[in-house]
Amino acid sequence: MCLLKVNNLSIGFHSSNNYKYKIIKNINFKLKKGEVLGIVGESGSGKSLTALSIMGLLPYPKAFHGKESSIKFNDIELLDNPKINEYRGNKISYIFQEPMSSLNPLHTIGKQIAETLIIHQKITEKQAYDETIKLLSLTGIKSAKEKYKSYPHELSGGQRQRVMLAMAIANKPDILIADEPTTALDVTIASQILDLLIELKEKIGMSIIFISHDLNIIRRISDRVLVMKSGRIVEEDTCDNIFKHPRHSYTKALIYSFNKLKENKNIKQPTVVEAKNITVKFPTKKSFLGKAKEYLYAVNNVSLKLKKGKTLGLVGESGSGKTTLAMSFAGLNSYEGNIFYQNDNIKHIKYKELRKKVQIVFQDPYNSLNPRMIIKDIIGEGLKVHFKLSKEQELDKIKKVLTEVGMKPDCLNKFPHEFSGGQRQRIAIARALVVEPEILILDEPTSALDVTIAAQIISLLQKIQDIRGLSYLFISHDIKAVRALADDIAVMKDGKIVELNYASKVLHNPINSYTKKLIQSANMGRKNETKLYKKYNKYNRKV
Repeated sequence: MCLLKVNNLSIGFHSSNNYKYKIIKNINFKLKKGEVLGIVGESGSGKSLTALSIMGLLPYPKAFHGKESSIKFNDIELLDNPKINEYRGNKISYIFQEPMSSLNPLHTIGKQIAETLIIHQKITEKQAYDETIKLLSLTGIKSAKEKYKSYPHELSGGQRQRVMLAMAIANKPDILIADEPTTALDVTIASQILDLLIELKEKIGMSIIFISHDLNIIRRISDRVLVMKSGRIVEEDTCDNIFKHPRHSYTKALIYSFNKLKENKNIKQPTVVEAKNITVKFPTKKSFLGKAKEYLYAVNNVSLKLKKGKTLGLVGESGSGKTTLAMSFAGLNSYEGNIFYQNDNIKHIKYKELRKKVQIVFQDPYNSLNPRMIIKDIIGEGLKVHFKLSKEQELDKIKKVLTEVGMKPDCLNKFPHEFSGGQRQRIAIARALVVEPEILILDEPTSALDVTIAAQIISLLQKIQDIRGLSYLFISHDIKAVRALADDIAVMKDGKIVELNYASKVLHNPINSYTKKLIQSANMGRKNETKLYKKYNKYNRKV
């Protein structure tokens, strides 16, 4: 039975000078009852716009549709339907990417879930309370009665996403639209949310439209897949056929991104940085006089070595202590223990000298680049601190490093907001490289990027490492990214290293149970990985 029909859907916008431009161009698809339809593509491909048009949530009248556009739910036209509110949140529900932006910070999560029940089902507050407790329990929230009174900021990312899910299924919708619901979550939590979606789909009997830029997640949950690029559907097929026999070059690029394991030649290299018995703790409880009585151990007695020209992947979920440990390497944290940089204790190295040797590339380039500075000044700032150069020499070094990271020098006088996410990350890398460091700390540098753009950044980092002989400390909760760049992998949990070995051994023969769980979650149900690697390598040779 066909539940939703989208025919000749076009979406456009009126610009400030009344110019009309189209983003979605005559797309067609259907959603069957009980089916999970995956929509995959990079940012700007039109995935979310398509989903928002189903809910009637585009910014009309600035947004417009083509004359032949049609979206029918159970043969009822939804476009320009004055009764759309009867379907929105009732028959068709939506889960947004970032729950913290979707939940009202001034109201308890219980009140927000109960509100949708009262509006659509016309029930009493007592009935809404009872039903909300059931929904919270159904979505895996423990101590539901206590959490009912909690505000969004008092919950973890995974718990907030479960609250959003409880709100979405409150009225037992026929269709659930999940728009990148796992992007902001750790891989283990994301896996739990996907399992929960599948379980709830069976219990409620709903259909799901699952939007993502990550094909591994799409493969885990979908029956059928639409691949979107530049406002068009470039490929549509069953999930099995998409992965076994992809036809479009863009689909192939999505599938093959990040799946090539870095070749580790196991050449012995000297140690650049060695951390011995590092402990970082924060006071959680103080006495009346302000003396710390209890501590949170963010890093607990950790020892690591970083080799010259090699990449150490530091893997673990949020809160495991990865970034805290890395900031200690850069001398930005107070810590117990010792960190040696080429046999010199960094506590005895001048801060300015250490800053030149160790540079950091952060997770979100939009927040790490000063929006009020042009690119020339952002990159040149480090040169002014660490070198004494003429303006001509500074400009020459800035142009060379921009070329090295794949950017054109004509962007020097632009601001960060004028670039895409991938371009901003290249600029952030250029800013770090311009002072000629020996170590780069890469703190989740690809997690905010689309999978194809992230793969380009990984390839760029590999190339730079080969040319410059840099050492990388690569922090991530994404096993797929780590497998492509790391020579060695250290797995962190609760402030401790639970496994440390060559990347190939950790990925293919993990010893620790947590590592096994992490890799299993990252694989998202992949089978026959050896065969896949052969296919990927064959494809890479062709292109």
